[in-house]
Amino acid sequence: MTNINKWESNIIFILAMIGSAVGLGNIWRYPYVLYSNGGGAFYIPYLVAIFALAIPFIILEYGVGYNYQSSFTKAIIKLKPKFEFYGWILPVVVFIMTIYYSTIIGWDGIYLFLSFFKGWGADPNTFLNVNLLQTTHSLSGVFNFIPFIAIFIIIGWFIIWFISHKNLDEGLGKVCKIFVPLLFVIMIFIVIFSLTLPGANIGLAELFNPDWSLLWHFDIWMAAFGQIFFSLSLGMGAGFTYASYTNDDIDLISSGLYVVIANSAFENFTALGVFSILGYMSLQSGTPVSEIVSQGTTLIFVAYPQVFNILGSIGLILGPLFFFTVYVAGITSMLSSFEVLSISLQNKFALSRRKATLILCLIGCLASMVYATSAGEYILRISDLFVNNIVIIFSVFVECVLFAWVFKAERLISFFNSRSKTFKIGKWWLTEVKYIIPLLLIVIWFGGLYELITMKTTESAIVLIVLALILVIFSLIFTLLPEKSKDWFKTEERVK
Repeated sequence: MTNINKWESNIIFILAMIGSAVGLGNIWRYPYVLYSNGGGAFYIPYLVAIFALAIPFIILEYGVGYNYQSSFTKAIIKLKPKFEFYGWILPVVVFIMTIYYSTIIGWDGIYLFLSFFKGWGADPNTFLNVNLLQTTHSLSGVFNFIPFIAIFIIIGWFIIWFISHKNLDEGLGKVCKIFVPLLFVIMIFIVIFSLTLPGANIGLAELFNPDWSLLWHFDIWMAAFGQIFFSLSLGMGAGFTYASYTNDDIDLISSGLYVVIANSAFENFTALGVFSILGYMSLQSGTPVSEIVSQGTTLIFVAYPQVFNILGSIGLILGPLFFFTVYVAGITSMLSSFEVLSISLQNKFALSRRKATLILCLIGCLASMVYATSAGEYILRISDLFVNNIVIIFSVFVECVLFAWVFKAERLISFFNSRSKTFKIGKWWLTEVKYIIPLLLIVIWFGGLYELITMKTTESAIVLIVLALILVIFSLIFTLLPEKSKDWFKTEERVK
């Protein structure tokens, strides 16, 4: 009988990991980070982050995931049974991230629908903040429910359920096989078209104009490591989980390199298109690029609709293509984060894939309704800071220490090298995962903690406390509930 939790081929694993890595952060976050942190000068800390953090950690996470062929939580129990509570912290916090991520996908779904007739009107900024989100920077906004947003969030959850409840290759594998290559094809078309726009050179000149003085600032290094960390979803359990589904002949070093290269190529290629369009907007409006570019939701849902308005009938083609690309990128990333808690519940409570998926989709869909309110965008920003800047980084620090020291990462070296078609690892890699990466994570964590403290208000503190309580209570419940699977404490290892 075929194992439903095995990839059909190793190429499907690579495509799934690329789909997990390539997401909204590549399309709207990276161009802004590159621009606002020294332009061309940013590539120096960016490349350092890839070699010092991304590649060594991905190899470690893939190796331990491959070895245990199980969920992250089950592997933690095998390493340290007393650490089961921590083993649930990461899957639960990633699921919290999945819930608010579904909101952004819901927003993009709305814009995909609107793009066919430019339903955002002549003033996209007013449409987004006043008409659609009805934004309030207060928790009192939770009492103003917005059905239109709720409908599109529910559609996103239905898609996740429809794909995830099937066997691995019939659902997730097939989606990655079709949509990850399609994602790259559509983005190539968009970027090439953008480069032909009048004024594209204005945007590209702004993007790559290096400010070498910023290299002496701590912020640019924090930004580079933060971008690589979150862009590749390092330590969020997706790589660990997906690697556990791989075949015995997998070359994990090469696979990790392919994922890093594809992710970096995608986000840097996307940046060309983004700033070509911004340069075109600058030429048409007479507004400097520096006043057009902005972070986060504004770039996707305000700047792009503005340029699609200017493009006339061409915008009716380019608009749907762009928002469809963003939607696919969001769905493939959401699928990977959803899988982390799902497989842990399947392992401990002997749930079928269908049942675990249904339960989590219902819970996630219901919880995400808080974001379908006027306070949704406000709560989302705080949730994102709590999850990414605090919990996940600290959790990954613990994970790195456990995998490198308790598991003893040196056990993986001969296994990796025997299958590698690219390069071999040795003492340099052990030094990275045992000493350098944990130190880097601590520095990044304190930077994130400082950012959270400086933006603290009474209402943001309430949101943070609620999120922390949800995280602790559900992790505790999953820890204390008796296991239903007789194999919960049994884990076979593939690396001897």
